[in-house]
Amino acid sequence: MGTAANQALRSFIEERDWAQFHTPENLAKSISIEAGELLECFQWGSPPDASRVSEELADVLTYCMLLADRLGVDPEQIVLDKLEVTRAKYPADVARGRSDKYDQL
Repeated sequence: MGTAANQALRSFIEERDWAQFHTPENLAKSISIEAGELLECFQWGSPPDASRVSEELADVLTYCMLLADRLGVDPEQIVLDKLEVTRAKYPADVARGRSDKYDQL
């Protein structure tokens, strides 16, 4: 982890000796749980509380950052790599303005 947020997160975890609990499986479960809590902010179609949305999004991102670190991957690089794969599946001239899956374009 190289960014200021990553370093702060690593220090936070080390101070509490929580790395022992951060197996890839546990982190993946936590991502899913926190994503559910984020989705709950939008339940029933009422306007979401922006503060709560930010907090839940931060929880999702935190666990994603921890999982990437545990797996030894650079989050920014894997996003860029995946973007290239997705770019090939969804060429702009074909996919523009459409939400169809790539095999339906």
